[in-house]
Amino acid sequence: MKNSKFIIDKFAKLIEQGLVSSKDLTTELFNILKSKRDDFVFKMKITSKDEFEVLSKRVESLENKINKLEKKNKKVRKVRKP
Repeated sequence: MKNSKFIIDKFAKLIEQGLVSSKDLTTELFNILKSKRDDFVFKMKITSKDEFEVLSKRVESLENKINKLEKKNKKVRKVRKP
């Protein structure tokens, strides 16, 4: 209940600030969810702060590579074979 209230409050603040564009809204929601994920992992004390920062950068770079490959794959699928 507490987490859902947090997300609803953040969503309401976004609307109040005038982020009407769907792209702005989705990027902001992803940022909020990433920060909550980071907080959760840090609270679990799985890694130290330094290790956590290094690992989060590695994960972010891997996510970027996956996104690039998915975009590349979509472009390849659009080409029709004769």
